[in-house]
Amino acid sequence: MGKSVDEQKRAYDAVCKNVLADRYILANILKECVEEFQNETIDYIATKCIQGAPEISTTPLCADEAELLKLDGLNTESSSLTEGVVYYDIRFRAVLPCGEKTIKLIINVEAQNDFTPGYSLLKRAIYYCCRMISAQYGTTFSHSDYDSMEKVYSIWICTHPSKAWEYTITKYAMQEMNLQGKAQSVKEEYDLIVPVMVCLGKKHYKKLQGLLRLLNIVLLHKNTDNRDEVEKELQERFHVKAMPNIEKGVAEMCNLSEGIYRDGVEAGMAQGVAQGVAQGKEENMKDIVLSMLEEKVSLDFIMRVTKLTAARVREIAAPHGYMI
Repeated sequence: MGKSVDEQKRAYDAVCKNVLADRYILANILKECVEEFQNETIDYIATKCIQGAPEISTTPLCADEAELLKLDGLNTESSSLTEGVVYYDIRFRAVLPCGEKTIKLIINVEAQNDFTPGYSLLKRAIYYCCRMISAQYGTTFSHSDYDSMEKVYSIWICTHPSKAWEYTITKYAMQEMNLQGKAQSVKEEYDLIVPVMVCLGKKHYKKLQGLLRLLNIVLLHKNTDNRDEVEKELQERFHVKAMPNIEKGVAEMCNLSEGIYRDGVEAGMAQGVAQGVAQGKEENMKDIVLSMLEEKVSLDFIMRVTKLTAARVREIAAPHGYMI
């Protein structure tokens, strides 16, 4: 018996996290999203800056105050009696020697498939940053030793954003604004919380550049026939080592994403079409067709699910600017 859609999604999420947690994939993310690393090489970031093994879904976001997260080891599991346990997808420490001091950062990377879950993802990212800050008390610093507080990043990889957000990388940060006078603080004293939104899209990876190209390859690319070409791309363009876990992970994600698309999306759309037909409303069918066009579904698929002719689909699409 095949896996259910929910089981496929859970499997996809697990593989996605493992692929993203590869040191060289993370190094590419840090180089483009974290300003402290923009001048460093991928190999240096991967081998010298990322500390220990990235932690995957093992540290809870919310915990009782009595159960402080042990950030030094980054391996603590904790459960809360008062809150549902939600885990960071990936979390790790990163350091960078800078003159006589060392920059220390705590990085969280989240893989997000649902871009509109019913609340603001950005506010959630800010909350994750705040939790990483507050969790440092009693571990990274104690009492009034606030100077030991470490900067945090929460980087959200959104695989299916809305059209307005496709192919964007957006950083949010605290800034100093003089309301009166010209006093200035050292940036390191307030620049401590940085959410970053990385939004992909459905273009073929060859039409993209930089981090968006890399993430499209490892998270969304469905064609497994040119695996050698993909592996060459990862090694030569992004300096990702040819490790078995990456090759296996990319292949598994291809298969899982296709299964989810076929069994989940198609079934859901077919159900919506059936409901529209049952209600006997032409407007329902138009809405269904336009929704599928928004998701860049092929004409053949639309015709197969809706039972409409190609001419009728094009008639619905044309006034809304869709050329198929």
